[in-house]
Amino acid sequence: MPQANLLDIAKLNGSDTIVGLIEETLTYAPEVQIMPARTIRGTSYKIASRVSYPGVGFRAANEGSTPTKSEFENQLIECYILSGAVQADVAVARAYEDGEQAWKDIESIGVMRQAMIELGSQVIYGTSVDAKGFPGLQAIHTAFNSGLGASALTVDAGGTAAGTGSSVYGINTDTQGVQLVFGAGTTFELGEWRIENVGTSSVYPAHVANLTAWVGMQVGSKYSVGRLKDATEDSGFGVTDAKLAELLSKYPVGYRPNYWLMNRRSAYQLQVSRSASTVQNGVKTSSGSEIFAPLPTESNGIPIVITDSIGNTEALTA
Repeated sequence: MPQANLLDIAKLNGSDTIVGLIEETLTYAPEVQIMPARTIRGTSYKIASRVSYPGVGFRAANEGSTPTKSEFENQLIECYILSGAVQADVAVARAYEDGEQAWKDIESIGVMRQAMIELGSQVIYGTSVDAKGFPGLQAIHTAFNSGLGASALTVDAGGTAAGTGSSVYGINTDTQGVQLVFGAGTTFELGEWRIENVGTSSVYPAHVANLTAWVGMQVGSKYSVGRLKDATEDSGFGVTDAKLAELLSKYPVGYRPNYWLMNRRSAYQLQVSRSASTVQNGVKTSSGSEIFAPLPTESNGIPIVITDSIGNTEALTA
């Protein structure tokens, strides 16, 4: 059953202004669009993740069983302040042909767009992007996998071209998977507009408003995030269906990602790794020339989400 995302929550909260801004900018961080979102009253909470099941086994008649119990691990999920100031020069706004409010809307969209870009980068790289924000998939995956040993959800693409590394993440977004969490009972808030003098050595009057959100990320299960790492630009070490299939083989039965997150270069590498065809729409071309494989939308039956939040300059890992 589909879960509510950021836009759905904003609509439920009844903020027409924020709904419009999110609709205008959500495509700049596609991973945010597909991740479920929830709001909490405060700015932090604890979740319990099961790390082991009770013991079960066969027994003989009239023989007792030793009672055992599940083991759980507590996680503290925290939200952090994401904010930006919107400024619209009073003189420019008044001169704008469509009116002051239209110009303020244009400036608001710009700030909201950058907020989405920042949020998308934080989802992937976490505190290495902004130390004042929440941990990202890269660090969370590393922490979870350190305790999984040989069953770690990691495949090394084997790239060696330094400074050209990239990753593909297989994420699960069910109730125990990857979710965005918004604190203070709401998503983004755009405060009341006011006129202030802005600038440093010289000032000018501007319409000013503040865009604010308390935001964090919950990953409830260590099997919610897999990673294909060290996919580089050198030949033979990019993204292929076979490598993603290998990553899928690492997931235990009952666990499976429902999205691949990758950037445009990785999607291109996957595209060119696939066989071209001399058939288009079921009809062989007159010259028999090859037709380029289409842009991939899935691999191994799992949808692909292409995002610019994942870079092409990651450091190679051991």
